[in-house]
Amino acid sequence: MTRTEPVRLLAFLLGLFAAPVAVQAGACQTDRFDGARITWCTVDLAAEDMRLWLNDADAAPFGTFNRIDAALGARGERLGIAMNAGMYHQDRAPVGLYIEDGEEIAPIVTSKGPGNFGMLPNGVFCLQDGRAQVIESRAYAADPPACRFATQSGPMLVIDGALHPRFLPASESTYVRNGVGVRPGGRELVLAISDEPVNFHLFARFFRDHAGTPNALYLDGNVSRLYAPQLDRVDGGRPMGPVLGTVVPAG
Repeated sequence: MTRTEPVRLLAFLLGLFAAPVAVQAGACQTDRFDGARITWCTVDLAAEDMRLWLNDADAAPFGTFNRIDAALGARGERLGIAMNAGMYHQDRAPVGLYIEDGEEIAPIVTSKGPGNFGMLPNGVFCLQDGRAQVIESRAYAADPPACRFATQSGPMLVIDGALHPRFLPASESTYVRNGVGVRPGGRELVLAISDEPVNFHLFARFFRDHAGTPNALYLDGNVSRLYAPQLDRVDGGRPMGPVLGTVVPAG
């Protein structure tokens, strides 16, 4: 064996151990899943600060990623990655449960209703210290966990590894959609947005089969936006209601 061969062997072995890690926490990428382009980002909650935003200091809805980023900038912070975080009324107030910094702004809604939000089971995305959960809404109402931030939306995409029972593989109802899923243990979550119209069945399978999240929640399909400067992507459009994102130091 030559002097350089042990070094090459060590590099090879390190490469084998590193190979399965396709996406680092906080990183975003675009993949093709079942023929559809989907952009997704992973977040490690043990290492990253994730929050929800609705209103600014004057009690007016932020509405855009850039306004949130500007508000953070005044405090020496900036927006890392973000997306719209649930359905809202015309005045941009949340349709269902919304908690910000431990304060409940809007209550849980457990009744069946029209539209995607009311397609039970729907769910709650709950952020705690260093972990997150996606919980079916009625289960949440029966035993509410302590959430620092939370947003309700619907329908659930994946429920304990099973797709929502009303999703049809051949459905022709397609939209650009976005959602959030949580990996086992609750430390890692996935934010995803389709870059072309897809049906619920395909989008839910992406979360379960590609992103590895046994519980995932649909956020919207009429207003779906992503903020990912690392991809040179800052989606615009009509103003949003709740926004979910990470906070990083400025500079």
